[in-house]
Amino acid sequence: MIRTVLFDVDGVLLSEERYFDASALTVWELLYSENYLGLAPEKFKTDFSDDEITSIRNQVFKQDQILKFFKSRGLNANWDMIYITFSHHLIHLLSQMKEKEYDKIANWLNQEINRNTLLEIKEVLREYQVEVDFNTFLTDFENFSQSKQELLNVLDLLAEEKLGVERSILGNKGALWSVCEHCSQEWYVGDRNVYSSTGRPSVQTGKKGFLEDEKVLASPAEISEMFQFLKEAGIAIGIGTGRPELETVKPFAALGWLEEFDENHIVTADDVLKAEKTLYNRMSLAKPHPYTYLLGLAGKHTEAEKVLGQPLPIKNGEEVLIVGDSLADLLAAEKMGSRFAAVLTGLSGKDARADFEAYKAEFILDSVLEIKNVMESYNQK
Repeated sequence: MIRTVLFDVDGVLLSEERYFDASALTVWELLYSENYLGLAPEKFKTDFSDDEITSIRNQVFKQDQILKFFKSRGLNANWDMIYITFSHHLIHLLSQMKEKEYDKIANWLNQEINRNTLLEIKEVLREYQVEVDFNTFLTDFENFSQSKQELLNVLDLLAEEKLGVERSILGNKGALWSVCEHCSQEWYVGDRNVYSSTGRPSVQTGKKGFLEDEKVLASPAEISEMFQFLKEAGIAIGIGTGRPELETVKPFAALGWLEEFDENHIVTADDVLKAEKTLYNRMSLAKPHPYTYLLGLAGKHTEAEKVLGQPLPIKNGEEVLIVGDSLADLLAAEKMGSRFAAVLTGLSGKDARADFEAYKAEFILDSVLEIKNVMESYNQK
């Protein structure tokens, strides 16, 4: 019998489209804005139209082929996708001046790269005729078999292959990762919420954000009714999302969903990052690591060591159902020994069915609303 249902958010309850838009705009800004590499300031502004955003996303992510590549390799965190994509562009740009600037390149890649470093790189890049090439990412990465967080290690391998730098810092989530994260948050939450979201002011003001432009994947009222149905059936519900807390709680409140949950069981990226900082080995706890869902099950006030200290698969794992749209969610559920329901409303849509079938997902649903039917039939067995 299933006693707990834990939902992912993006691709399950809310559309990922605006996150992917913000991700593309972030890479674009880091490449072209004077605040970063400044390759073509005339290409940057803060008020792109929807058509312009679509065009930028199609260029940066190659009609979403790059996003689908990340998903197929089990990488589900938008900040990681942004960081890897931009870092790859940085390697490509530096490779175009390595013959004359090797010493500077080696120095940059062997210390933390912050925004000041990017501004320094910008001034040197301007002495050369360098070009951005959005076509090289898939060609380079498809030569490697790494998946999940190991994709970060590919950046080090590419730095050695293309730049001759044996030990770079690109494979670690350091200062450059934080630059990418902050720029992304500016785009997604907008000027009014940047400081409360990040604890830092905007580098570039003028962004209205997407928080008030969320797209739901089913009628908000029908989703509320589904939550109520589960609770009335005695099933506990929770959230395990890669979204930060602000970007989860604020839309849920606006949609009338927040009141359906015990907030102790709404686990977000903020909770995962907090736990990572407490660990001596600074290991990644992002999906497909099951920590997000384990904490959602235990309650987010549970100490990280206690959550991570329990043996896997967990006791009575078959009583927990994870509802997600990605292989990262499925892999997390597998490690927990939990049941998994795949929802075909993520980036790949119905095309994801074959992947989920290959991984033998127990349930494959066209909509999250079908969870109600699953519970009605399953718990009668």
